Amino acid sequence: MENLTNHLGETDGPWPDRTLEALGLAEAPRNHPLLYPGAWPKESGLLDGDRLLPLDRLVHEDRTPVLAVGSNASPAQLRHKMAESGITSPIPMVKARVTGIGVGVSGHVSRMGYVSASPFEAPGSVRELFVVWLDAEQLAVVDASEGVPLPNGNYGRAWLPAPEVRVEVGPAVTLPGVHLYVNRHGVLHNGAPDVPRTHPGQRALLSELLVGSARLRELFGVTPEEFCARARADRRLCERGTRLLKEEKRVTASGLERYVRVQQTGSPGTGASLSPPRT
Repeated sequence: MENLTNHLGETDGPWPDRTLEALGLAEAPRNHPLLYPGAWPKESGLLDGDRLLPLDRLVHEDRTPVLAVGSNASPAQLRHKMAESGITSPIPMVKARVTGIGVGVSGHVSRMGYVSASPFEAPGSVRELFVVWLDAEQLAVVDASEGVPLPNGNYGRAWLPAPEVRVEVGPAVTLPGVHLYVNRHGVLHNGAPDVPRTHPGQRALLSELLVGSARLRELFGVTPEEFCARARADRRLCERGTRLLKEEKRVTASGLERYVRVQQTGSPGTGASLSPPRT
């Protein structure tokens, strides 16, 4: 595997000001659900343990580019996911200008205690997001965290080619496409049945959902704090909440479902499991 630190210059020094703590990026939403989607970096960088180091290359041909719309753009969340599997290899995180994708609200309640962000098709919409470049081992971990290998998992991983989505990672540098996690439950709408709503942040979202549904309050309490505490790690309760969102007709299609393909044989992120091959 490529030694990414070869591209960073003096990475053996202490870098005291590049720790996630010093940069205000140390809190993972998995530990603090109301902070979801977590703090994102201001610029591109290399996540290396508890540090975010400078990055001098924006494209990594031997890795898989995954567009992050929620907590996968949080260095602390990525660090948490990798640590659970004992993975310590660095992850390039590249800030990108993305056209064609909106950040909506998942149609499911997560066992992490929050209602996550999910992408939806938004032609002409432009926003800044992050592309995380994952090696095969890292991709397998993130796939598993999103439920990709499971037939009833919350997300499927899709390949979105240009020009359906335009991902610019630098001046005159546009990717041929990116991988993206598409919610299998759909996304919440904004009141108009066919129009996805955008994610306003966890506290605002939960407050609005609870005010608007007596049945949700019965399940999860009346405050965002109660919601997170009850949902956290209670799989059956989260499943009931997910069903309720559908029963109350809050869910619509993301418009990205057509891009999701069933994983082929092989481990996620390797060989035949990718469609198309890594770029």
